[in-house]
Amino acid sequence: MLTPVFGVLGVPFPAKATVDAVTTNATEARPLERRVDTVLRIGPSDGEDFLLAIESQSKKVAGKEASWAYYVAYLQAKFGLPVLLLVVCQDRATAKWAAGPFDCGTRGWTAQRTCPLVAGPDNLPVITDVRSVAKNLALAALSALAHARSPDCGAILEAISSALQDLQETDPDTAEYFFDFLEVTLGKTPAAEKWKGIMSFVSCFPGRGTVRETAYLEGKAEGRAEGILRVLEVRGLAISDDVRERVTTCTDLDRLNGWLDRAGTVGRAEDLFVEVETG
Repeated sequence: MLTPVFGVLGVPFPAKATVDAVTTNATEARPLERRVDTVLRIGPSDGEDFLLAIESQSKKVAGKEASWAYYVAYLQAKFGLPVLLLVVCQDRATAKWAAGPFDCGTRGWTAQRTCPLVAGPDNLPVITDVRSVAKNLALAALSALAHARSPDCGAILEAISSALQDLQETDPDTAEYFFDFLEVTLGKTPAAEKWKGIMSFVSCFPGRGTVRETAYLEGKAEGRAEGILRVLEVRGLAISDDVRERVTTCTDLDRLNGWLDRAGTVGRAEDLFVEVETG
């Protein structure tokens, strides 16, 4: 699936390769944490394995190039493999900046140089046909990131959703990976909200913290909160703004269930929280 992506980037890549997801927590022993959006271990049929770290970048961020250098150096040291960094950008200016190279050195000497591969709206096609998406899933996912600010992004995401729902029947692990990959990498863009809306209609996989599960749990939490407030209202208890906000913003189903049980017996709405806080 990655062959078309490397073709766009101009990097030779065989048609056959193994691909495995690697933990994205690039953390060292000291209290310093950096997170890469996603890391893949690639096993090409014509050479040694390497890691592909993928970052989604919506704009130029001061100091980000230092984080990228850290990712590459840390991952190489941790796994003992060569590392390529792919940055997916959403506009031409960001892509131009992200291409680097970024040097670390002084006195005319370069100790380290970071040269990201860069993909963006200029070199990633808009893919909105479901069949084309199914054939080029990785490319379509990166296309959605690159065109996240484009009016075309909604159509790309709809096509990806249809292709992934079909893929669930034959390769659920890959389908779930791409569902979650887009959730993480789309970040807080309008496209992320669009994706969340699409995924709210897709069956969830409990326990994985995915957007599908989140939407499902949020719906259940909202229902519990409405039930708690309704019981209090029917009983004629005054509900302050603080109580209402605390109930409606809670997403812990166990806690909401406890409050719902107590809603029928408490003397004041504020007493709803006493046992949970002190028990």
